[in-house]
Amino acid sequence: MRIGYRRVSTEDQNLERQELADCEKVFEEKVSGAKRDRPALVQMMEWAREGDEVVVHSLDRLGRDLRDLQGIVQELNDKGVCVEFLQERLRFSPGADDPLSRLQLQMMGAFAEFERNIIRKRQAEGIARAKAKGVYKGRRATIDAAEVQRLRAEGLGASAIASQLGIGRASVYRVLNGSYQASEAR
Repeated sequence: MRIGYRRVSTEDQNLERQELADCEKVFEEKVSGAKRDRPALVQMMEWAREGDEVVVHSLDRLGRDLRDLQGIVQELNDKGVCVEFLQERLRFSPGADDPLSRLQLQMMGAFAEFERNIIRKRQAEGIARAKAKGVYKGRRATIDAAEVQRLRAEGLGASAIASQLGIGRASVYRVLNGSYQASEAR
């Protein structure tokens, strides 16, 4: 069976650019490739069986971390599944050990990881500049510290407060021990 996997990083991005012809089943998601625990990826890995072929538009769609990328390809190959990257014209078959293909996977994967790190660095630099100018305020505070304190004064425990306010227990504890700052949620 020919199985496709398509991924973009955000909800507003379009998957259509990643054409995967002749796939009987396609797994799609709109989530960052920085982490391996992506729902559609996990489903695809579980779905694939010996003799299947997984088709991905490009290396960086499968993973942005070199170790994860290599691990995913190896795990699929160990199951008897072939992995093909269309843009790079790379194919990894179970039992076939092509040193040149492995080198290309490592190099291209390293570039994808490098690109991800550069993006994160630029984003952090932009936020720092905006904060210095007073332009960047972050997201709006989601925790009403006064309400947490009031509910605690009424005798409610951290779990009850968290449940009532729709926040995590750790957030309640940060407010109660004085380590919460409204700026961290802004």
